[in-house]
Amino acid sequence: MSSLATTLSDSVVITKRNLIKVKRVPDLIVFATLSPIMFVVLFRYVFGGAIGGLPPGISYAEFLLPGIFAQTVVFGSTTTGASIAEDLQKGLIDRFRSLPMSRSAVLVGRTVADSGLNVISIAVMAVTGLVVGWRIHSSLGEALAGFLVLLVFAYAISWLMAVVGLLVRTPEVVNNASFIVIFPLTFIANTFVPLETFPSALRVFAEWNPVSTVTLASRELFGNVPPGTSVPDVWSLQNPVLYTLIWTALILAVFVPLSVRLYQRAATR
Repeated sequence: MSSLATTLSDSVVITKRNLIKVKRVPDLIVFATLSPIMFVVLFRYVFGGAIGGLPPGISYAEFLLPGIFAQTVVFGSTTTGASIAEDLQKGLIDRFRSLPMSRSAVLVGRTVADSGLNVISIAVMAVTGLVVGWRIHSSLGEALAGFLVLLVFAYAISWLMAVVGLLVRTPEVVNNASFIVIFPLTFIANTFVPLETFPSALRVFAEWNPVSTVTLASRELFGNVPPGTSVPDVWSLQNPVLYTLIWTALILAVFVPLSVRLYQRAATR
């Protein structure tokens, strides 16, 4: 069997193992779904009436949901780092290393399983969004592309979080470290308010923040940007899908090999 086939086979086994763990620990699913519902309801009904500056012809629900999608899948990616740190702490990584399996399979299986959790979160948020007034105005293919862009970007962030989990080694610290980085990234963006309301310095950062572009990309693909809306004068926001995919490719190119290298070293300690 070729090296690639071995890696794929081993990765499928690890993915199944992680999904079975989710089934046996239903708290993971419960809190993964309750959190996005809470954010949708809070922002839609508590803050929605106070936020202005939206493009004419769009409700806050339709502006909000793509931003909630982006925030939730990025936060959901932190599960990767915490889970890897937990496996290291319990000695499971050493057990995996003793088996005749691909070294990258543990990481691939972990990131793929966490992408499955993100799919569930998005499905729950989409249903909640429909209840509070969000609608998709594009074709089925464009809507699926919008969800795919969100999931692909979140998958790349999972590999970044894998590096954090391998470096930090304890789930609690992983969660705190991830929060410090990801919280400002998801809020200094166009996730919840238009960029026109930002101070100039923060606005420049937000315009080139990939969380802003993945949010705008999903808005456009869902048809949540009304016709006639002025085109931003920043290249990243003029080409949100392309810019997001560039960031995705860069993150994967850097953090996939780095996480595999760190995994090999961490497992020998």
